[in-house]
Amino acid sequence: MIKIWGKIIKNNKIIKDEVVISNIDGTYQDNLKLCINELCNKFDISKPYWLPINMDEYNKRRKTTFNQHNFIEEIDFDKFVIEEIDLKK
Repeated sequence: MIKIWGKIIKNNKIIKDEVVISNIDGTYQDNLKLCINELCNKFDISKPYWLPINMDEYNKRRKTTFNQHNFIEEIDFDKFVIEEIDLKK
């Protein structure tokens, strides 16, 4: 089970945020992918590409930031941030 907080940030302000939970039978990556897809659908944005820096950042801190470099289409926000929330709290 994984719980992810997604935020859309523009001009250093959170303009949209959502928390999603995935508890499917599958790997951690399957659950993470499902959460990101659900957040993108809720925010009505395209799915970002994971670059090596995103992988490193997420593996170290369970948080990463996607900006224009992660999207093919032009985005109308500054960044999309995902962060894993500890389920024990």
